[in-house]
Amino acid sequence: MNPWQRFSQSVTDSWYSPSGGWTRCLKPLSLLFSFLARKRKQRLLQASRWSPPVPVIVVGNISVGGTGKTPLVAALVREFQQRGYRPGIISRGFGAKTGGIPISVRPDSDPSNVGDEPVMLARQLNVPLIVDVDRVKAARYLCDQTDCNLIIADDGLQHYNLQRHIEVLVLDGDRLLGNKLCLPAGPLREPPERMNQVDMILVNTNNTFPSKKTEEVESALGLKPLEELYCFSLEPSAPVSVAGISKKIPDITRVHGVAGIGHPERFFNTLRSLGYDVIGHPFPDHHSFVPEDICFNDDLPVIMTAKDAVKCVDFADDRHWYLPVTTRVPDSCIEQLVAMIEARKPG
Repeated sequence: MNPWQRFSQSVTDSWYSPSGGWTRCLKPLSLLFSFLARKRKQRLLQASRWSPPVPVIVVGNISVGGTGKTPLVAALVREFQQRGYRPGIISRGFGAKTGGIPISVRPDSDPSNVGDEPVMLARQLNVPLIVDVDRVKAARYLCDQTDCNLIIADDGLQHYNLQRHIEVLVLDGDRLLGNKLCLPAGPLREPPERMNQVDMILVNTNNTFPSKKTEEVESALGLKPLEELYCFSLEPSAPVSVAGISKKIPDITRVHGVAGIGHPERFFNTLRSLGYDVIGHPFPDHHSFVPEDICFNDDLPVIMTAKDAVKCVDFADDRHWYLPVTTRVPDSCIEQLVAMIEARKPG
């Protein structure tokens, strides 16, 4: 880890630490960031915006780092398909090279061109998926080129150029809002009160906050009482070979864990909950992997996330595995979203 990475990690750790070593130093910048975020939102909402012909659901967050947002998007797509909708997905595609032109993502698309999360979704789902840094252009293209009657935006809660009908906010049930400060003194992209303006909050709990105790979440967040707060979980299955070579992971307890996601420790803890003794190898979110990143001086199995696996297929061997997850969302949450869609359809 180079000096800059060590500094960045130190600042990030302070966001979730009671002592918060960097909080006092960076708080003036955080107050400025918060002020500018409010002004930017106000300006964009007052501007003339394209009105999409189908309902748009934005699934996003107000904190940096992983919250389980993309697996939740996949689960929502499947649920809506079962209820007769024809959903399509739009995404920024972190690091995508679109050249200003919307790109349709396929299962065999190159993650370095369209982003890792879109490719992961394309391999899991049979729906149109469009990537563009401008979500409005992506949504227009989706409406023009497909017969979708519902758009789900993977991220983009702060992309106010895109008119939306439903806002779903996703939270990490372990870290919540951290110290509740905006960048750089805290992890927030917008002030905490933004949470009281969304239509629904979904907390990635992994049983940290059972659904029957949502009042504990509200208290921890300092929110007003919410009717539309639900908990969901990511339930892991048996590891799958990245290269498609092996059918079953060796019966070995000690493994290397590799994660280039927003909250690597959550993934390592998931592996530990499955009984593995994990040697953790955290990488920055959306890291561009090279063979040296996942090859170690032993024959122990290497388990990574599904998002990371799409970037490692070309150089993975029989030591490399990824952990599939199934996203469990309460039926009451889905029914509430369906009711919102029907009530807010354009026209």
